[in-house]
Amino acid sequence: MHRRTRRTLLVVAAVLVLLAVAIFLRSKAPPEAARLLPESDGILYINFKPIRAFLHKDLKPPQRDPEYQQFIDAVGFDPERDLDEVAIALHRMPDPNGPNGPVAYSMVLVGKLTGKRLNAWLDAHAASRESYVGHTVYSIPSEGRTVRVAQIGYDMVAVSNTPTPEQIHSMLERHRAAALPFAGSTLLARHYHDVPLLSLAWGVGQIGLPFSESGAIRVFGLSLPLEDDSTIIASVAPELPMAGSLRLKVEEIAPTEETAASQAAALATLVTLVRSLSAPLAQNSANNGLRELLKTAEVTQKHDRVEITATLSPAFLAGLASGDNSAPAPEYGVPAQK
Repeated sequence: MHRRTRRTLLVVAAVLVLLAVAIFLRSKAPPEAARLLPESDGILYINFKPIRAFLHKDLKPPQRDPEYQQFIDAVGFDPERDLDEVAIALHRMPDPNGPNGPVAYSMVLVGKLTGKRLNAWLDAHAASRESYVGHTVYSIPSEGRTVRVAQIGYDMVAVSNTPTPEQIHSMLERHRAAALPFAGSTLLARHYHDVPLLSLAWGVGQIGLPFSESGAIRVFGLSLPLEDDSTIIASVAPELPMAGSLRLKVEEIAPTEETAASQAAALATLVTLVRSLSAPLAQNSANNGLRELLKTAEVTQKHDRVEITATLSPAFLAGLASGDNSAPAPEYGVPAQK
């Protein structure tokens, strides 16, 4: 073989190997929207494209607030159709009674949402504007606080309602380094490897903050035996080989093994209690799906980690999508266990 031909083949082989490595690294890297988020206490991520595929036949047109509908008509953006991904950073506020409440948000939205109509709406409603690293940041007054918005790509918008512009500045700066597959916040680097592969939605860190009430986490009126600053890794992923079902997994990292054992026992008791409370609920798709979810729920403990798993059946997902909740679950006033 000619020396030049061998050299060419070696160069091609090296390029193919590097390309394969780059693709592999990308497959292991967090989504770009999550990598753009600033430092935070918690991160939530949802990929709506596969979720819409799961729920498409069961989805009903939403009932919208007239003011929200006017915004949608003005910008030409339908969230149920055009929003593909959302990544949210949660920021604990030092004053829970301030305009942001206990938690502020920074978000990256991905989808068919940028363009001249959104830019015109932002320009018309902004109290002020700022140019930062080549992007215009619009400051929109909202309920005693400022919401900052910037279009950062042909399909990306950054939003933050934090008291200072530091967070949206960070997102704009991270956008310049977004090609690096493992760029991102400290929290993302520390816990993304715990997120199961193929997860459609996930959260890491203090993701109980939005459900915080007096330091405890309350969901659907149920007080959980967890502190709102607990480090949690939660995910929803396809359950194979069960077609149409999703696997819910929530994992808490407790301070000690003893704490993990105590919380696992308390959570197992709560699951048993809620199973009994759901038994007499009316027969409809939402309640039937809830009963199926509770039937599959399991609580386990391994070292300092407490894990809750359950299967989200097609019936449960159909109930969520259809809004069939004519007989809503009662308010469970179960006190948090420490």
